[in-house]
Amino acid sequence: MITQYLPFLNSEAFLAPLGIPEGTTLDFSVLGQGEYNLNYVFTHPISSKKLVLRINTGSQMHLEDQISYEFSALEGLAVSGRTPKPIVCFPEQGMLVMEYLPGRALRYETDMSIAAQILADIHSTPIPASSRLVRPEAPALAIYQECLEMVQHYYDWEAADPQVISLLKTLVAEIGKLPLSEPSDAPACMVNTELNSGNFLINEGGQSYLVDWEKPLISEPAQDLGHFLAPTTTFWKTDVILTPEQVKQFAADYVAAVGDRMDCSTLPARLPLYFTVTCLRGVTWCAMAYREYCQPGRQLTNSDTFHKLKAYLEPAFLENILENYVRKDFLA
Repeated sequence: MITQYLPFLNSEAFLAPLGIPEGTTLDFSVLGQGEYNLNYVFTHPISSKKLVLRINTGSQMHLEDQISYEFSALEGLAVSGRTPKPIVCFPEQGMLVMEYLPGRALRYETDMSIAAQILADIHSTPIPASSRLVRPEAPALAIYQECLEMVQHYYDWEAADPQVISLLKTLVAEIGKLPLSEPSDAPACMVNTELNSGNFLINEGGQSYLVDWEKPLISEPAQDLGHFLAPTTTFWKTDVILTPEQVKQFAADYVAAVGDRMDCSTLPARLPLYFTVTCLRGVTWCAMAYREYCQPGRQLTNSDTFHKLKAYLEPAFLENILENYVRKDFLA
């Protein structure tokens, strides 16, 4: 896929801002792809440092300039030491270059305390006065409204499973009864909103990181923690679903890692709300994405993703979410 971008990547417009001599041919290797982006790694011919080229193919946030939004988030988060340092942005091409960071994906069995430290450092990072990140007035309600938009794509699909539609509508109705618009006294911070295990880079004995800042917001810490801990997140890249004890231990580790840098007193009240609404976000996104994956001519496809999308839309999975995470207080 890199072929179509090579004319620009071989041009002075791309090379000069990186301090690379004109006429240099770079070797790009696939690093990974998301649903709306492509990522390649290459080596700077002078510094010998590995760099990452990120190319957007769409915007889940419906932004006209998605790549600049991501770049500005990375600029604001750089002082945390937990995110890739941004180097240069090419808005017209939908590209940015950032530093390459080493590490493996997070393992829920062994790395929960490391994840707590990463998120504590990120959430404690002051929001820049010039930040352009979106700040929803009622973040939990904004998530719910996003769910309504996403699931409608599945409702309107002629190939949709009637049983799945019925279960999704029940989830939407019951979660809609939660106090989604209730104001919060929680401190505002920069949140990632996409905390699956593959977005963490873990290095035993060294610094660990959080990457993929496609959908950052200014919100409250509980939004990230609820997303990180929800079964619809942990099951995405693994087959892990956390127990209530594991969730509570992570919250305690997070509060300890934050220390006196931020007031966490609202977390016990706010975490259950985001935990539950994130379950709805997970299954409604999968419903929308499953329809997209079934359309002919889709640019980006991933067989592992398609397998998981189908798993999330199994009636048994949806019934488990309904009975054990919505109708019961999982964190009680």
